[in-house]
Amino acid sequence: MEEVETQPVTELDQVHISEQLLDTYRTTCGNCHERGVVGAPKTGDVAAWAPRMARGMDTLVVHVREGYKTMPPAGLCYSCSDEDFAELIGYMATPK
Repeated sequence: MEEVETQPVTELDQVHISEQLLDTYRTTCGNCHERGVVGAPKTGDVAAWAPRMARGMDTLVVHVREGYKTMPPAGLCYSCSDEDFAELIGYMATPK
């Protein structure tokens, strides 16, 4: 797995995603991130997301695309683009 050197994500405004991407979240990411299954940081838990966000969005997208620790490749969203992954990560890392 290749590490990508990027700047940390330091600020996130309230993230708004499309209804279609929200549906994608509900059927893929949310299955684990809503409850923190097997160590997944919970959606909206800024403290849990902070060390991950410090790695930079490019690195996080690579982790999602390739799978990382217990997260399966693509987070089970095989139709998602890297841009979709970045939006979904931003959504999950933002307080709700």
